[in-house]
Amino acid sequence: MSRLNKTERPYDIVLFGATGFVGRLTAAYLAAHAPDGLRWAVAGRSERRLKELRAELPGGASVGVVTADVADPDSVRALARQARVVATTVGPYMTYGEELVAACADSGTDYVDLTGEPEFVDLMYVRHDARARETGARLVHACGFDSVPHDLGVYYTVRQLPEGVPLSVDGFVRADAAFSGGTFASALGQLSRPLRMRAAARERARHEPRLVGRRASAPAAGPRFAGEVGAWALPLPTIDPQIVVRSARALERYGPDFRYRHYAAVKHLPVAAGGVAAVGALAAAAQL
Repeated sequence: MSRLNKTERPYDIVLFGATGFVGRLTAAYLAAHAPDGLRWAVAGRSERRLKELRAELPGGASVGVVTADVADPDSVRALARQARVVATTVGPYMTYGEELVAACADSGTDYVDLTGEPEFVDLMYVRHDARARETGARLVHACGFDSVPHDLGVYYTVRQLPEGVPLSVDGFVRADAAFSGGTFASALGQLSRPLRMRAAARERARHEPRLVGRRASAPAAGPRFAGEVGAWALPLPTIDPQIVVRSARALERYGPDFRYRHYAAVKHLPVAAGGVAAVGALAAAAQL
């Protein structure tokens, strides 16, 4: 099937999950920063809640309302056909995400999400990348704190470094923001599925073209004191290294041998030790 024409669709962007915690923040940002003439809509299960949200937004009278429920595949497909781009905040994505990915791939609709779930990203590539290429849909995952700052931060750093030589980049994260319920549920879900995560990664590796004459990796690293940032560095088991390495595989500018390590930067050693213990305890509890 050839690439689908999206110019006749009623909306440029549809925000799915608009009445949730992150969805409301995203809707408020869109309302404040959308360029003149942007046609956009809020979407979710409850028409009443969507209309209440719209009434709170500056310029909300021009914002559309689309009802859709991941439990109703027909409504999800109808949503995808109405937009040039669908942005979704509905997670955990392993539980609620695939129906929309499939609908966007089939409809030629560009798709962005906020997932931090490596298994989901790998499986969506395996199951829907080929169809998306046929229809011209662009499926873009991890477009929030996971992993925009890290992926683009590394990209712009690499652009300042010499070309054609091996490169090693370390990323450090300092953050004190709270997690939404969906984010916490996603993290627990991933910690409870280590074998399935690895299986999904292997399956993706079988489908992706192999690099020829180049390497890109995220080697394991242990805790250390990082003098360059004046803090203890704890390996951070998030999706970010996977996303960074995917960009490195796609772009030759990252050089013949690119390596990325990802850390949380913690000022005090007891806090660092407690963080390691907490992650281990959370992982154990998630598998009960």
